[in-house]
Amino acid sequence: MKTTKKGFTLIELIVVIAIIGVLAAILVPSMLGYVRKSKISSANSTASSVQKAFESTLTDADAKGYKLQYEGWIKIDDGDLSADVSLTNGNASSILQPGVANYFEKIKKVEGAAYIKNSSCVAVVATTDGNYIGTYPSGYVDAKDYKSSGDLSSGSTTDKLTKVISKIKAEAANDELEVDSTKTSPSSWD
Repeated sequence: MKTTKKGFTLIELIVVIAIIGVLAAILVPSMLGYVRKSKISSANSTASSVQKAFESTLTDADAKGYKLQYEGWIKIDDGDLSADVSLTNGNASSILQPGVANYFEKIKKVEGAAYIKNSSCVAVVATTDGNYIGTYPSGYVDAKDYKSSGDLSSGSTTDKLTKVISKIKAEAANDELEVDSTKTSPSSWD
């Protein structure tokens, strides 16, 4: 009587493990790239939401007769807005801070800056985790900026935000964006 062995030989198992190792070596770096891109996309979405919150607040203030007379960057630090902003009929911070928080509840987690030009928010640089920076309009930051040799691969959050604002200023100098390239970054970053 013949008995048949059931199972895999050692050679077959080694071949399967080798194939899995090769596939993992190919897929892991590309998966990390996808994760990086999704985090940047999320940061861009946050920046867009902040821009819409500022825009809505400025529109509401304008409708109530408060005319904003300001052009420059407003620093956002965990929901606190800081800039020397004046309104024709009142204190800007007493209107902007609660207004932006009303339209975007997660503003308390945001660090960055918004560029205000008269009664409009034309650019935003924002992060919620300190690692990935998002912009409005998008396109100033992409995955290659976070690779080991990229501009945003290391440094503090403030350094990263300053680098992105510099990119925006460079684009503005080429008249591709309505940001005055002579205006400095938020004062506490200079």
